[in-house]
Amino acid sequence: MATSSTNDEDAGEDGNVWTLNQKIDQPMDEEARRLRNMYKEKKFSAVMILQLAFQSLGVVYGDLGTSPLYVFYNTFPDGIEDSEDIIGALSLIIYSLTLIPLLKYVLIVCRANDNGQATYSSFEGGTFAIYSLLCRHAKLRTIPNQDRTDEELTTYSRSIFSEKSFAARTKRWLERHAFMKNTMLILVLVGSCMVIGDGILTPAISVLSAVGGINVGRSRISNDIVVLVAVLILALLFSIQHHGIDKVGSLFAPIVLLWFLLIGGIGIFNIWKYDSGVLRAFSPVYIYRYFRRGKRDGWTSLGGIMLSITAYSGQAAYLMKHSDNVVGAFYHSIPDCIYWPVFIIATAAAVVASQATISATFSLIKQALALGCFPRVKVVHTSKKFLNQIYIPDVNWILMILCIAVTAGFKNQNQIGNASGTAVVIVMLVTTLLMILVMILVWRCHWILVFLFTVLSLVVECTYFSAVVLKVNQGGWVPLVISAVFFAIMYTWHYSTVKRYEIEMHSKVSMAWILGLGPSLGLVRVPGVGLVYTELANGVPRIFSHFITNLPAIHNVVVFVCVKYLPVYTVPEDERFLIKRIGPNEFHIFRCVARYGYKDLHKKDYDFEEKLFDTLSTFVRLDSLMECSDSDDYSLPDQQDEQASDNHFNTNANASLSKVDSSISSVDSIIQVSSPPQPSSHIEIDELQFLNDCRDAGVVHILGNTVIRARRDSNFCKKIAVDYIYAFLKKICRENSSMLNVPHESLLNVGQVFYV
Repeated sequence: MATSSTNDEDAGEDGNVWTLNQKIDQPMDEEARRLRNMYKEKKFSAVMILQLAFQSLGVVYGDLGTSPLYVFYNTFPDGIEDSEDIIGALSLIIYSLTLIPLLKYVLIVCRANDNGQATYSSFEGGTFAIYSLLCRHAKLRTIPNQDRTDEELTTYSRSIFSEKSFAARTKRWLERHAFMKNTMLILVLVGSCMVIGDGILTPAISVLSAVGGINVGRSRISNDIVVLVAVLILALLFSIQHHGIDKVGSLFAPIVLLWFLLIGGIGIFNIWKYDSGVLRAFSPVYIYRYFRRGKRDGWTSLGGIMLSITAYSGQAAYLMKHSDNVVGAFYHSIPDCIYWPVFIIATAAAVVASQATISATFSLIKQALALGCFPRVKVVHTSKKFLNQIYIPDVNWILMILCIAVTAGFKNQNQIGNASGTAVVIVMLVTTLLMILVMILVWRCHWILVFLFTVLSLVVECTYFSAVVLKVNQGGWVPLVISAVFFAIMYTWHYSTVKRYEIEMHSKVSMAWILGLGPSLGLVRVPGVGLVYTELANGVPRIFSHFITNLPAIHNVVVFVCVKYLPVYTVPEDERFLIKRIGPNEFHIFRCVARYGYKDLHKKDYDFEEKLFDTLSTFVRLDSLMECSDSDDYSLPDQQDEQASDNHFNTNANASLSKVDSSISSVDSIIQVSSPPQPSSHIEIDELQFLNDCRDAGVVHILGNTVIRARRDSNFCKKIAVDYIYAFLKKICRENSSMLNVPHESLLNVGQVFYV
């Protein structure tokens, strides 16, 4: 538990730093640094690592192995005219896999991990993970609720570079222009929405392609029956999501392992039986010949090749002898004696592939929620061991409805494949653009290396993008429409969240007003503890003045609670809480900042209130120790809080900060040289007893129900976004009290209306 006895407001309107007489104040960042040294990273046992690796085979890699079911059909939807085209397509697949998944993702993007959090994996919400990594190295977040205390977290790692370096110049350029911050956010949201779209399309095409094998050579079964079976399987898949990835992953891993062994064995058998000459495809010359023969048709076939990710030489060898069987080529290439076992395993593997994209969508929504980019939804942790295993009921049913609608609506692998290819290539482009900034700001690569990565990546990916654009009217419009809807939701919610935060920053109450009220705050102090929830990590929220203006009493102990999400993977439990005191001791007003990473979940802290009071008690004991010092040092000023445009330490307080730092250094030397003062036990016991008595009298959770409306002179788009879209989303999403796990019987809502 991190505690601090820092007083956080200035004394009056003249901007002077308010100090507590004869008190040594230990700044929050110094305490956080102490905890950083105390924190020891938890290590997983070898058995647990093997268990996770085995589960990843079923949850993550399942999506990588089912594309043989549909790639060749989507590459040649109109049939194969020349057998040499098969060699050219196979060569394209081989080198696409080499350039994109191997060179780009495995060797480069995988290195951009966020304290072990995968930034390359859709399963881990890669775009938001990269965005969080960049936000730690530059002030890119549009909600400026971080301060330097957060930078002392154990998990808040970042690079330090020279002020004259290329990285520093890029950082200043990004931070100086609000347009660039918004552009970064839009880029991340576009990539994330495309991942959601792929989470709808991949289950549709995987399951439909697998089930379609029942029709190979059996024309008496209509396509409508195939679609119906696929829909039933998808409905069953989404209905078991509440059991969690932990159980589902362990169940699916053996299926995927068996599937990989089967497709590898079948591929080797087909190469030996039909035509080993397909291995010529390892020569890039056949790519040139393929495009020279096919011209525009060869170019548009890249949309189907985009779906490839595993070995296809066996199917290519079969198609060299049976080019008419391009529809259902995978099932045609299977020996008759093992057809039905492979069909069953293929269908099961398609379900696993669907699970991977569903899990990716859950993870991404969770991160968007933490960063204020998605309406409040219920997030359920399905595993007590692993943070990334979650289930979101509302999103799950929306995905199911959309996935079934796509499957039943198209009834065609080709159009769904075109849609999926569009989503995948746009995600790749977004990843490339974000990785350019990672190479500059995080890795501090030489500009030549950045240039080479940019050119090589964009040449390949823009080539594929130009091919999928030609198929927008053949199904490629689906992910664009889905992504546009989700983008409108996410951007509108984030925009309104930013506006609400700015309003609270501008309308917060000055400490001078609080001090002017005196110890009783000008009201009757009643027994009990009032927990006032606010989004402000500094300053007194307007909800407090609004509350005491309309009610004639306030609790004997008041704690302003700020639940804040940071751009880090997780915040260690020992560094979760920070405590400050507001005003003199007799006011009994405190602030608690509860910090979470984008993979943490406040709802999981069922003992949140207990932890808060334990931290508060620890703070009181430390504070009583500081009371005994005779030092006359300044406390850490939060003078910057009066500036709504910046939540970091204000540059106007630099002189005071310098004095604070020098004073703290002198205090530290005094403590090291002399014996520590003995605490005044009666002060400690009295305040602790007072705190416990107030807690026993009752705890009331006070939440602000802030409603925002567009001003009358606002433009039409703003009125639609704020007054209709945001209002509708706020009405249907979960209550903030539910997200904060506040008991209903002790909840008090205070409503306010603001115009933006």
